[in-house]
Amino acid sequence: MSPFERAEYERRVEATKERMYEKGIETLFLADPANMNYLTGYDGWSFYVHQGVIVSLELDQPVWIGREMDKNGARATVWIDGENVHSYGDDHVHSPVGKHPMDAVAALLSDLGLDGSTIGVEMDASYYTARSHERLTDHLPNAAFVDATLLVGWVRSVKSEAELRYMRQAAELSERAMRAGIDAIGAGVPESEVAAEIYHTLIAGTDEFGGDYPSIVPLMPSGEHTGTPHLTWSDEPFSEGDPVIIELSGCRHRYHSPLARTAVIGEPSEEMQRVADVVVEGLEAAIGEAKPGVTCEAVERAWRETIAEHGIEKESRIGYSMGLGYPPDWGEHTASLRPQDETVLEEDMTFHVIPGIWFDEFGVEISETIHVGKSGAEALASFPRELFSV
Repeated sequence: MSPFERAEYERRVEATKERMYEKGIETLFLADPANMNYLTGYDGWSFYVHQGVIVSLELDQPVWIGREMDKNGARATVWIDGENVHSYGDDHVHSPVGKHPMDAVAALLSDLGLDGSTIGVEMDASYYTARSHERLTDHLPNAAFVDATLLVGWVRSVKSEAELRYMRQAAELSERAMRAGIDAIGAGVPESEVAAEIYHTLIAGTDEFGGDYPSIVPLMPSGEHTGTPHLTWSDEPFSEGDPVIIELSGCRHRYHSPLARTAVIGEPSEEMQRVADVVVEGLEAAIGEAKPGVTCEAVERAWRETIAEHGIEKESRIGYSMGLGYPPDWGEHTASLRPQDETVLEEDMTFHVIPGIWFDEFGVEISETIHVGKSGAEALASFPRELFSV
């Protein structure tokens, strides 16, 4: 059963077509699995081979194309009619005879009469490769290709109430998993054991609903490596005095609500506690600034000016638009909370606000996923904003 009503998918397609028309794009070929899911509902672990969705101003519904063995998976998850589900043979996958999935995509575009149109493609998407583009353009010499990488991402940036409902459920999973992770940390406990507790909690879910696999694995740098935010875990045991950062997200129908917290095995140093207090103060200042009509850079400025009062600077962005996602990322790659991003916040946008501070010796992360409401922002999770001592 689809997680959304058909009318919601139809609304998304119409909003996408409006943006296509504004940009002079007649046909859109999407390879980003999040965008494919957003417009058709397709959900499967098949993005490791080439697949895509075609949206045309001339067609009533999107068209899905993927590997033959995934065709039934498409029929089981998409809202579009069966005649709009297409596939290519397995001889196109890692082909020993020189075939490529984009050969089939080009043939389908030709069959649909779209081979001479202006075609938007996702030039910076993880799953649209250089070879894909080369084969597609070689087969369609009469088409004009333009970059449409973020077109659907911007449509996705404003969430419906149904999307927000799933993000709130994901936040509940995040809270449970964060508590399980913090409770499992201790001197002598292998890092992998804590990761296992987190994963179990994320997937087991609640009495009402279960969890999906998140787009990013739990990030768990510890000890001197907490100054490096994107490490995962090892099978080494934690030691007394180690700081540990946990960044994770629950996932519900592919919607995420990330959460990060920092813990110390034992008592934190005065300096680490001071930095944690500054992070919380700055985070709350940023969230307090986030409301419709305010720019992304203004939200970041509230954070930067707050931490500057304590003699601390941070150069990297402090947040980004996010929600629906597949590996390797839950971000939408559109708006970021950073200087010079003049994107104006709109009601029902969602952001992961993650103002970590990282030094050579240690780092502190305390983050929230926020929903921009009519009069201000709310954190989707309800979890203590503090430096934990375990």
